Amino acid sequence: MDGVLVPWEQATVHVLSHSLQRGSLIFDYMSVHETADGPAIFRLREHVERLQRSAELVDLPLAHGRDAIEAAVIETLRANPGATAVKVSAYFASVEVDVVPLDDHVTLAIAAYHPGTDIVAHKARKPNYHPVLKLWIEKERKNRRDDIVPPQAKVAANYASPMGAKWAAQRAGYDDILLVDEDGYIAEGPTTNVFMVETDGRLVTPPEKSVLHGVTRSSILEMAKDDGFEVSEERVRPERLQQAAEVFVTGTTAGVWPVGSIDGRDIGTGGAGPVSERLQEHFRRVVSGDDPDFRHWLTHVHGE
Repeated sequence: MDGVLVPWEQATVHVLSHSLQRGSLIFDYMSVHETADGPAIFRLREHVERLQRSAELVDLPLAHGRDAIEAAVIETLRANPGATAVKVSAYFASVEVDVVPLDDHVTLAIAAYHPGTDIVAHKARKPNYHPVLKLWIEKERKNRRDDIVPPQAKVAANYASPMGAKWAAQRAGYDDILLVDEDGYIAEGPTTNVFMVETDGRLVTPPEKSVLHGVTRSSILEMAKDDGFEVSEERVRPERLQQAAEVFVTGTTAGVWPVGSIDGRDIGTGGAGPVSERLQEHFRRVVSGDDPDFRHWLTHVHGE
């Protein structure tokens, strides 16, 4: 926190801090994978650049440069052996009374941890992960005016709306939701991007304008082209998605996660399709450092 390593239980802010009360905290989340050369961060530079972009979109005066943040991430990982995830947060820690803080110091906090051991294990209710997902399309259209924070910003306030929708879907027996944009086209999941495989094998994903610029999303686009797939970014109606041969979602936590059904209707055979499985396996090899063509995406915590 601001350049000082502190114990987990001391990584706190005041309940009346600006970012807690106003939702102005920005963050980025990256994964750490075991390789033959030790633990490595997947696409560290891209995640840090996205954090900086989020700061620009919400006018958060982030003082730290890219190289300094990258070095701090590596330092934090070295201090936390066994960590599989890193979350970088930037926020106004000061207690404030107005929308614009009088103290504009932005705290940069970097947490390196194992989600299962450090967080999930201590919860009474455990997540129920399935090999293929059951999705529900959230039918309420989002009014995304130009003067509202865009979906490309990973700011805390952007996650309040999908939280309620996903919670309702889970109570109805679904795993996750897909959001639609203001025109009713498929956008993304709360923390994932979505891809569909047409019956002719072509991959389609919603355009960048409507979604968070997922690092895993961009990785899959590049990997799929390398594997010989035709890929396009198009606006997709819900009914077209439901008629796809395959659907899968991507994300830092999800990796490549096949979708078995949407709104109770099976996609393809209702299981993981061949394209999803192929990209899932390719992604596993990439993050493990077993694909030399994409090894440059890995930053080794202890150097190579």
